[in-house]
Amino acid sequence: MNRLKTTLLTGAALVAISTPAWAQSSTQTPPQTPTQTPAPSKDTQEEPAKVEEVVVSAQTNGIRTSIDSISYILANDLQATTGSLADALRNVPSVDVDPQGNVSLRGNSSVTILVDGRPSGILSGEGRAQAIQQLPADQYARIEVMTNPSAAYSPEGGGGVINLITKPTAPRPGVQTTGSVRVNVGDNGRWNTGVSGSYQKDKLTLSGDLSYRSDANEFTFPSRRELLDAAGNVTSTTTVDQSSDTEQSGGFGRFSAEYKLTDRTQLTGEVRAMVFDIDPRNGGLYETRDANDNVTNAYTLSTGGNITIDNIGATARLLHRFDTEGHEWSNEVRYDKQGNDNEFLLHTRFAQPVSPDTYERMNTTVDTKTVGFTSAYVRPMAEGEKLRLGYELTYTSPDQDTQFRRGPSEAGLVLVPSLSNRFEGSQTVHALYSTYERALTPKLSAQAGLRLEQAEIEIDDLTGGLSASQDYFRAYPTGHLQYQLTEAQTLRASYSRRIQRPQLSQLNPFVSYQDPMRRNSGNPDLEPQETDAFEAMWQMRHGQSFYQATAYYRDTNKAFTDVASDIGNGIILTRPENLGSRSDLGLELSANGRLLPTLRYGASANVFQQKIDAAGIAGGRDREGTMVSGRLSLNWQPNDKDFIQLTGFWQGESLLAQGTREAGGMVNLGYRRKLTDKLSLNVTGRDLFNSFDNTVRYDTPAFRELNEQKINLRAFYIGLSWQLGSSPRRQPEQFDFSSGPTGS
Repeated sequence: MNRLKTTLLTGAALVAISTPAWAQSSTQTPPQTPTQTPAPSKDTQEEPAKVEEVVVSAQTNGIRTSIDSISYILANDLQATTGSLADALRNVPSVDVDPQGNVSLRGNSSVTILVDGRPSGILSGEGRAQAIQQLPADQYARIEVMTNPSAAYSPEGGGGVINLITKPTAPRPGVQTTGSVRVNVGDNGRWNTGVSGSYQKDKLTLSGDLSYRSDANEFTFPSRRELLDAAGNVTSTTTVDQSSDTEQSGGFGRFSAEYKLTDRTQLTGEVRAMVFDIDPRNGGLYETRDANDNVTNAYTLSTGGNITIDNIGATARLLHRFDTEGHEWSNEVRYDKQGNDNEFLLHTRFAQPVSPDTYERMNTTVDTKTVGFTSAYVRPMAEGEKLRLGYELTYTSPDQDTQFRRGPSEAGLVLVPSLSNRFEGSQTVHALYSTYERALTPKLSAQAGLRLEQAEIEIDDLTGGLSASQDYFRAYPTGHLQYQLTEAQTLRASYSRRIQRPQLSQLNPFVSYQDPMRRNSGNPDLEPQETDAFEAMWQMRHGQSFYQATAYYRDTNKAFTDVASDIGNGIILTRPENLGSRSDLGLELSANGRLLPTLRYGASANVFQQKIDAAGIAGGRDREGTMVSGRLSLNWQPNDKDFIQLTGFWQGESLLAQGTREAGGMVNLGYRRKLTDKLSLNVTGRDLFNSFDNTVRYDTPAFRELNEQKINLRAFYIGLSWQLGSSPRRQPEQFDFSSGPTGS
């Protein structure tokens, strides 16, 4: 593991730091093959409708920037052709995805994920991590990262916003039908398939996607917990040796219709659905020893169950364009309904002391409805000025029902009221926003924004009889400056205030059963965390190379953290709390360019110092540390038919109020062979060294604990991709909600 870390971070840092000087001294122009296109002009790069066409060329670096965002094109990410959205996100600078699918930006897990600039029901809430590991990556054309987005975007997510830009949905003029088909087969029974297509005639455009994915994994979860007395002596030690075989499968479908009512007005409707099942089979040995190393408690626990997550959504959008290019008004209504059904049967066999077997059944159903409305007005004015005005309404309402039964046999299970619960909640957010941007001088431009939000939150623990509410008004200013230092170099500076509201389930005080050693609960007193974010950035384009250095500082008040406490009988309760504060001061370097005429690279390194003020956290203490993460990719195209890609990343250690989360990383390999103009062979290997694990350490005055999650993510795929139709599909501009003017 240390060798992997050293290799990845050293390579990323050396490449990111050294290549700008190399590039400026190198004037050799690589030879072009018949399949390559010339380097795109600035205007071509900025046109959303041409994204897919541009990135087919081996000449482009696949990076687009604006005053408040940077986006990365996925066309040449081979892991995205066979893998899930998690695989694609792991190759994007600034973004980390842990083995369970949890996303963070520069070490901050408070992240909002949008699709085409709009909220996504399946990519928010408690099922997001599972969805990220299930959704096919190849339905997205670009991944846009906004660590300091403008006020036109929701301030939700202290770390920033990730915007997924879907692939084009309409054919080019003169082409009625297009489409693609892919089939990938992996080891251990893994496979996935997908089909997409579009049809256009006169004023009507129809498009759709359909995919299915099946994965199987084996996990082990060893852990060790030591309880301590007031003097710090170990009073008991509990070890757990647990393993799991898990099968996960599911499908995603989307259909949209666009109709041009007039030359300037169009109506768009979309329906989407996703359903996937997770079938875990777990077995574990639990053993507790006293201070004299005598076994006081020993049992085996077998668990079988099913998790079903489904999402059904619909969107209707009306767009009207006025006389001036870019002058438009859009109105959109969104509806999503998501269900999360969990059912587990636990069978415990006691060895010490000897006792009769126990059976337990847990059933949890969560139904969440989300309704959204957006009205957005954009008006370009003289001399590059642009005004954006908008109103957004978001209403979320979860309904949770938990039933826990226990008995001497499956037929003799009886409801346990203290471990059963019914919970309802609602959150309504009204938002008004405005951004204004203009050129102050020929080289200096600015964007100022303000967002006003009124949030109303209500929760009802129907079983426990507790009700609580929060009602608050907040203002979220944003500001961006851009200075064209030279024709190739740009300086940017930005500020934004952001918020992270608790998930409604995090406010539910009900203590839920996890396993014989663990309980979870929410906290009705949990307050939103607020972040002030500052950035200063330098960017340079040199031919087909791109370099960026970003210094950033984030100051977060009332930051969320999970706090573990000993509640007796060897049981640890985990509950969310607000930290006093957390700050992050860092520097991120990235570079993308050519090492040889046929060899391209991409590298990034992020180094930041984190400070945690754990005031008021039981068993917590102020912590400070330096975190390092990085990624490195090499793309070799020896001829116009073969393409080989080697990628790797390292996610550094992160601090917790009561401990640390250890670092980890992986190395991936991919190969693509162009068999014909429309048929390609893809071969990929993920996590070649099976090195990406998840380890958490707790160190408190009451207990010490080591939790390891050895997740076997290593997978190999071979597949075929067909491009149907006579031309690449084209994306209408209204589906590309990148914010701000394109800078470089």
